[in-house]
Amino acid sequence: MSDLKRLALHDLHVALGGKMVAFAGYEMPVQYPLGVMKEHLQTRQSAGLFDVSHMGQVILRPKGSYEATALAFEALMPVDVLSVAEGRQRYGLFTNDSGGILDDLMFANRGDHLFVVVNAACKEADLAHMQAHLSDTTEVIAVTDRCLLALQGPQAEAALSRLVPQAAAMRFMDVAQVPTLFGELWISRSGYTGEDGYEISVPEAGAEGLAKALLDMPEVEAIGLGARDSLRLEAGLCLYGHDIDETTSPVEAALTWAIQKARRAGGARAGGFPGAARILRELAEGPERLRVGLRPEGRAPMREGVELFATDGTPLGKITSGGFGPSVEAPVAMGYVARAHAGIGTELAAELRGKRQPLTVAAMPFQPTTYKR
Repeated sequence: MSDLKRLALHDLHVALGGKMVAFAGYEMPVQYPLGVMKEHLQTRQSAGLFDVSHMGQVILRPKGSYEATALAFEALMPVDVLSVAEGRQRYGLFTNDSGGILDDLMFANRGDHLFVVVNAACKEADLAHMQAHLSDTTEVIAVTDRCLLALQGPQAEAALSRLVPQAAAMRFMDVAQVPTLFGELWISRSGYTGEDGYEISVPEAGAEGLAKALLDMPEVEAIGLGARDSLRLEAGLCLYGHDIDETTSPVEAALTWAIQKARRAGGARAGGFPGAARILRELAEGPERLRVGLRPEGRAPMREGVELFATDGTPLGKITSGGFGPSVEAPVAMGYVARAHAGIGTELAAELRGKRQPLTVAAMPFQPTTYKR
């Protein structure tokens, strides 16, 4: 793994017994001695701390007005940026000219600028994309001296508010900048597990102190990539490069909730984003295929790449994410199927080890979310 980048907290992960693996160009802890199953349940029942410092952090600082920067950023995606209030965050999607997804991301209005968090595997391309399209109005600044930690689970509020009392009053998708002993923390009440919790950007110099302070609390354990994947799968959340990519549109991916009224046909700023013709057409007419939740029968998980068929043998699509859901105590999966077969309760078949196995289209999330509204 000599060609991989190391996290600033690499030595702490090793000291905690983290099993390091290659992920998105980094050495990342996939699990700790607790094990993936217990780490998953720890996060659902108490609180888990994840190091997600491999992700990209970017500041968009206006050269002129905030509105000009917000509108320029908005022109890159089918999302309403302008209406996001100061101190609030929103989910976004960069699209390409064919309506596919270049990346999914989070962005926050921090008063006089925007703060953006992008996926690790896409961050160099995303940075170049923003620099190419925003440079007239905006200074695009890659943040390289901060770590990003995610504290997730029903006890996350109790844990973080011991160190940052203001965190308790935050609600889902609020953001705050708070001076602390660990440096200024950039906190959002969000995450990617389906649980209540926070994502915390912390200066590198204070990151180990913050991580240790949280891990010293009885309700918090270190959690690796393995449990992060099973948690987001139970929550029905997409993983870029698997469930969404440059060929899938936001409508196919069942992410239409992320396209606000202002950007749709008849809206105040309809269209004008890359791939608008396809995306607006699919919103009006429906896509040819849809991302759906899937519940295999029995206990055997069905994983990415498994072929899906109608009960009469017609090929329908593939599973894009799948595994065993520790909280629901059953296998769960997501995949794409032809729209005519996407209704909840539709019976399908999957090719598993040379045999056709039954599974059913199911509602997502598989595990109810617990965001603090």
